[in-house]
Amino acid sequence: FSKQLGELVKSFDEKTKSLQEQLEKSAKDNRTEQANSLKSFEESFTQNVKEFNNLQKQKFDDLLNKQEQIKKDTEDRLKEIRETVESKLKTLQEDNNRKLEEMRKVVDEKLQESVEKRFNESFKLISERLELVHKGLGEMQSLASGVGDLKKVLTNVKTRGNLGEIQLGAILEQILSPEQYEQNATVKKGSQERVEYVIKLPGKDNDNKSLLLPIDSKFPNEDYQRLLEVYDNIANLTPEAVKLATNQFENSVKKNARDIKDKYINPPVTTDFAIMFVPTEGLYAEILRRTGLFEVLQRDFKITVVGPTNLVAFLSSLQMGFKTLAIEKRSSEVWEILSAVKTSFGKFGEVLAKTRKKLNEAANVIEDAEKKSKTIERKLRTVQELPQEEANALLGEAIEVEQDNEQTDNDDI
Repeated sequence: FSKQLGELVKSFDEKTKSLQEQLEKSAKDNRTEQANSLKSFEESFTQNVKEFNNLQKQKFDDLLNKQEQIKKDTEDRLKEIRETVESKLKTLQEDNNRKLEEMRKVVDEKLQESVEKRFNESFKLISERLELVHKGLGEMQSLASGVGDLKKVLTNVKTRGNLGEIQLGAILEQILSPEQYEQNATVKKGSQERVEYVIKLPGKDNDNKSLLLPIDSKFPNEDYQRLLEVYDNIANLTPEAVKLATNQFENSVKKNARDIKDKYINPPVTTDFAIMFVPTEGLYAEILRRTGLFEVLQRDFKITVVGPTNLVAFLSSLQMGFKTLAIEKRSSEVWEILSAVKTSFGKFGEVLAKTRKKLNEAANVIEDAEKKSKTIERKLRTVQELPQEEANALLGEAIEVEQDNEQTDNDDI
């Protein structure tokens, strides 16, 4: 066995050595083949790179040639376009110049025609205006004569009074209805004096008549014109002359106020004051300008002076005040009615309480009757029912008695 084992080991060593030699030979052949393959690949790769570089260079050269050709073609096209545009622009410029020249000629012709037309129209308009001015001068001369006639009218006391009355009536007609004022009214029984206008204010007296507010127009024109002349020549006048003119004006106004007070103020038919209407704003402003004159007229004569401008506002505020008083008077009457309603409403509450009590009693009686009815029904379940006719004949009297009792209960409620 040892001998066989030795031979086996020897054979194994020989095979191993032979295998190792084969492996080394095979590895050497592989390295040689790999080196040859790498060398062949390197030569092939180098050749391919060289060919690629040559091909790329050729392509770049072709591209440069094409770019140069495109550049040249583009320059030629741009040159042609530029020449075409310049030609078109030159043609357009010539056309524009020609059209502008034609337009200038047309505008010059139209302008010349328009200037001549406007000049003729202006000349015609100036002629018409001059004619109107000439006509206006004639009208002003007529107006000057009319002013002279008006001055003559104003010098007449009666005519001047009528003028103030007409102006006052026109203002009242615009702001009041015909039922709110009266013309030429008598405010004192048995007197022949008539006030120009009275305003019917809210509020009734014991005879169910409206309270009247007297309004009378006054126009102390002579004293006012004299005062204006003094103002115009005040530098040439003495203080005594100025004072004399102002005193005459104040006395004239006070005299008119006294006449209105004595003739037309008659409480309770009228208010305890009256209104003096002056027809011009200048006259009204002069009365206000005199120190203390307006207050004296109100305090001593119960007269309030108004002009054309503030008459409307004064009457409106006055009517509003009297309406407020009437509303206050009516409010007391309404309060009394509400007190009576409150008393009656208290009695009505008592009646409601009694009615509620009766209704509760009736409900209790109905509830007891319903209970008794159910009790009777339970007890009558075993009783045989009669025909309807016999039941009506037997219970007719009982039903009538029950209806009489129900009617009596309703009357009590």
